[in-house]
Amino acid sequence: MDERDETGERTPVIVGVGQVNDRPERPEDGLDPVGLMAEALRRADSDAGGGMLAKCDSLAVVSQLAWPQLNPVDGKLAEALGIAPAHCEQTAMPNGDSPIRLLHEAANRIGAGEARICAVVGAEALRTAAQLAAATAKAGDDKPNALRDASHRRRVGYAQSYGLTVPVDVYPLYENAGRAAYGQSLAEGQAESGALWAGMSEVAARCEHAWIRDAVAPEDVVTPSEGNRPLAFPYTKLQVANSSVNQGAGFLVTSLAEARRRGIPEERLIHIGYGAAAHEHGDFLRRDSYAGSPGLTVSIARTLELNGVTAADLDHVELYSCFPCVPKMARRVLAWPLDRPITRFGGLTFGGGPIGNYMSHALACMVETLRETGGRGLLFANGGYATHNHTILLSAEPTGVCFPQDFDYQAQADALRGEIPPLEEAYCGPATIETYTVHYARDGTPRLGTVVARTPTGARTLASVPPEDRTTLDLLTSGVQEPVGRPGTILDGETGNDLRRWVPDAAWSTSSPP
Repeated sequence: MDERDETGERTPVIVGVGQVNDRPERPEDGLDPVGLMAEALRRADSDAGGGMLAKCDSLAVVSQLAWPQLNPVDGKLAEALGIAPAHCEQTAMPNGDSPIRLLHEAANRIGAGEARICAVVGAEALRTAAQLAAATAKAGDDKPNALRDASHRRRVGYAQSYGLTVPVDVYPLYENAGRAAYGQSLAEGQAESGALWAGMSEVAARCEHAWIRDAVAPEDVVTPSEGNRPLAFPYTKLQVANSSVNQGAGFLVTSLAEARRRGIPEERLIHIGYGAAAHEHGDFLRRDSYAGSPGLTVSIARTLELNGVTAADLDHVELYSCFPCVPKMARRVLAWPLDRPITRFGGLTFGGGPIGNYMSHALACMVETLRETGGRGLLFANGGYATHNHTILLSAEPTGVCFPQDFDYQAQADALRGEIPPLEEAYCGPATIETYTVHYARDGTPRLGTVVARTPTGARTLASVPPEDRTTLDLLTSGVQEPVGRPGTILDGETGNDLRRWVPDAAWSTSSPP
């Protein structure tokens, strides 16, 4: 407890967590997101000893995609719970950093004396929504995909025309650029991904809250197979978030004084440390680099500095794991060893990937772990297209910090960021590969290659590799040589409607890596 808060009235602590997995035999029997949220908060209330929800004066909700007709849900959720909090909010988008931001804001409200009991919750029922859609779909209709549909509703333009539509299309740009920057071969990069994901599957196998509880071997994670089809190079199905879940999670935050008045044992209180947030440009084509993220770096590094800790002082971490490139970047900033677990829940592939609410599950598992083992835990959240970053420290012991805290460290991230290259959408001519990916059809065959290239003047542009150009696709995916940094030429399409095409220099296949 901070010495400026001797009464504990403005020292925030987490007192209750709740999670729910809904697996109905019939889709029509499944809970919708409001039902999942209500049940998660009821469980959190029970975990805190009961009676807190009835007095809740702040309710924050992570928005959801599964049932768009239910947004905004805060009024419906409060009604379902029979509560009338003075403050209600819902995030504008279901970004992965949302639960940690809402935790931080709840701590700030308590620290400022603006609230006494805060509830944070989110849920997705994408599995049930997809099953219901499939049951009513006409023969020949595409398989329902709520995430891709939502992305198309938001925007269609230059990036999307080159296959960069949803996160699984975009994060490989970071994976391939990062691998080259780390000096790894394709095999080495995939081995790191396999090790991280196999480790997460082992955590999930021991976690009662995880959606998939089968441990997998590292080679099974990265090797394409009938049950592990390639999605976007080099990612397979087992390397991406599993959004086909019905999951809800929430938590309760109150003051230390209120927790003591209610008789909650001290060993069940989890204390909140300082945190930091910073972001990248909302347009992923306007990033300074795909080999790193200043926002990610500042968010993690500043949180360590603020709390006066290093990786050696941390007992547990949750490094956001929508795709391997994110925890790879995070663990390098943190200096977190490859052989130490990066999750307490199981990651977005195995624990479950309920779009923006994953970190509520991770937080709940971290709280349970710290109650059992003591020590400190770091939560790092990422959202958007490697856009939003928020990190915070939790501890089984008092942290000695003072809230409210301004967690915005955007200025530091901006100062660290390199020059953002201009975008030339109609460029043709010589260019070098900055990063790339190959998108695959459901049968595992390539459907399009996407190259992000730099012109001789340093501008950024996009080009495609058509599926019939197997020679170039093989150069991009074989791992014989590193494509990043390789020269080539961008040619105009044969008709006005064709995408511009990437053609590698003739010497590429025989020359040594750049």
